[in-house]
Amino acid sequence: MSAHDDEAPRILVVDDEQVIREILADFLSMEGFVVRTAADGSEALVELSRTHYDLVLSDLKMPKMGGLELLGAIQKHTPNVVTVIMTGFGTVETAIDAMKRGAYDYILKPFKVEEVVPTIRRGLEKQRLRAENIRLKEALSLYKVSEAIASSLSLEQVLATVVDTALNEVDADQVQILLQDGHGGFYERVNIANERLGYDIDELSTLDAQTLLAHFDEDRPLRVHGRDTFAFFQEAPENPEPNSLVVTRLRIRGEIIGFLGAISYTRGRRFDEGQRKLLSIVSNRASAAIENARLYEDLQSTFRQTIRGLASAIDKMDRYTAGHSERVAGYAQVLAIKLGLGEEKQEIVRQSALMHDIGKIGCVMNLNKPGKLSQEEYDVFKKHPDFGRDILEPISFLHPLIPGVHLHHERWDGVGYPLGLKGQEIPIIARIISVADTYDAMTSDRAYRKALPHEVAVSEIERCSGSQFDPDVAHPFVEAIEDHRDEKLAKGEIVPE
Repeated sequence: MSAHDDEAPRILVVDDEQVIREILADFLSMEGFVVRTAADGSEALVELSRTHYDLVLSDLKMPKMGGLELLGAIQKHTPNVVTVIMTGFGTVETAIDAMKRGAYDYILKPFKVEEVVPTIRRGLEKQRLRAENIRLKEALSLYKVSEAIASSLSLEQVLATVVDTALNEVDADQVQILLQDGHGGFYERVNIANERLGYDIDELSTLDAQTLLAHFDEDRPLRVHGRDTFAFFQEAPENPEPNSLVVTRLRIRGEIIGFLGAISYTRGRRFDEGQRKLLSIVSNRASAAIENARLYEDLQSTFRQTIRGLASAIDKMDRYTAGHSERVAGYAQVLAIKLGLGEEKQEIVRQSALMHDIGKIGCVMNLNKPGKLSQEEYDVFKKHPDFGRDILEPISFLHPLIPGVHLHHERWDGVGYPLGLKGQEIPIIARIISVADTYDAMTSDRAYRKALPHEVAVSEIERCSGSQFDPDVAHPFVEAIEDHRDEKLAKGEIVPE
């Protein structure tokens, strides 16, 4: 970045000749620049590590560390600093080589002091334009980050976007996110180190939430450097020592819900005001997104509890169906995984299977009476998929479950109910639940018969593949259920038949 808006440009003059240093310092100061001097390259690096400079005006030949070595170190540690080389006539080729290595320009000795100023101003103007270009890129990046954060209802995705921004746009070596635990305290939600750092995360310092909480009496984000950072960690850092720290609040309606911290351990790399502002804006966007994600998680939790409660109510209608919905959901999930469905689709399959018999609440009759149902009773029973759809229809967040609940009695050959759909017309969720439901019905006790052995049930599913069931669902189910049973046998959760 360029010089801070409230400061004059800062220039470091490096030359082993004291007279040249003093003349340049006096003249450039009169031109409105803030000037400091150093006698050689190594002394200059110490000064650069202490404070910010916009331009270095350095001699080429110096003891201890010359201009080329200094240039290499600047390019590595503070690449935003403009470098101008001073050299004698006999070393012009070396000065040109320095420009190839990143120097902005060179000045030939002896020189008139007033001739130096235009070169310096051009270099600073170049830096200003470069900084403006960086700010434009940051603005574009910030827009993309804001869009990504605002469009996500996943807490994991929001935090991942924030961390990625802190690592790449703010150039942090370590990023920590502390979140409110709901009991007046904070817990470490994210703690990640940049791979380039070369340290394991447990070797690095951990921010202290209570110290941060006490510090944030003002709206301004925290930005400190060097040993001043130590006060904000749980223990005084040893190796590596932080070089710079920026911490912003995550806040909703005036309440602090967390902190976002970016830490630099790299010598000479200190966070500037622009990076602090960038992190602050990201924090503001993230705060609302984190709150929304948490509310969404609460809604999802309520959603899951509602489904479990309804499924339990169905199963308690008859002692023979106790646990049926949970088992069908388990079998359906195993099959969904076997078929390679994504995690979100797997969850919809599982929830649909839990709810697949919700329509039986509308069938006021004993569906598990001994003996065969009468035609009238069977006609009532066949209405439960429609009843299930009607029960779920007014509840918008349950709409993804309707296809599985409404159509799990359709058949591959088209003679199922309630719509008589055929083949691929039947949603995959319904085809999965159909197989899982039939397997559990056959392997569970009913009032009118005892449970069938696993082998018999599997053979029946194989026999009905292509008629009642989709072959591309039935065959994988048989494989998946065999593996599932083998795992449960190995754990002693079931006994061999």
